[in-house]
Amino acid sequence: MSTVFSKIIAGELPGRFVWKDPEVVAFLTIAPVAPGHTLVVPRAEVDRWTDLEPALLTRLNEVAQAVGKAVVGGLGAARAGYLIAGFEVPHTHIHIFPADDMSGFDLSLADPDAPAEESDAAAETIRRSLRELGYGEFVPEA
Repeated sequence: MSTVFSKIIAGELPGRFVWKDPEVVAFLTIAPVAPGHTLVVPRAEVDRWTDLEPALLTRLNEVAQAVGKAVVGGLGAARAGYLIAGFEVPHTHIHIFPADDMSGFDLSLADPDAPAEESDAAAETIRRSLRELGYGEFVPEA
């Protein structure tokens, strides 16, 4: 059975995408720890990140770093948080989020009722920042 992430990637479920390339996508989570909380996900369904082919893990991290730079620059965060947990959905994903302290690293604080307008605005800011950083070819329209 397809994961919820595969369904988002396939367009069967909505997603606020900020990155799309042949191997990796990035979209905002529906339960953010902060506005702009983004998931970097391989298109391939691989449950554990430790089972990824090294080249795909490298690509995931390249995209995570680009998204992290966009989160810091676009949203004015002190840092970009980076977290791999892997228990929520059995499909490898990296959490990238604005971080001014350690609170964002506690996913139990995620807000499943975050305002859609706030998420839409954060996604657009990240897309704009990614374009400004030179990644425009991978940034989809809203």
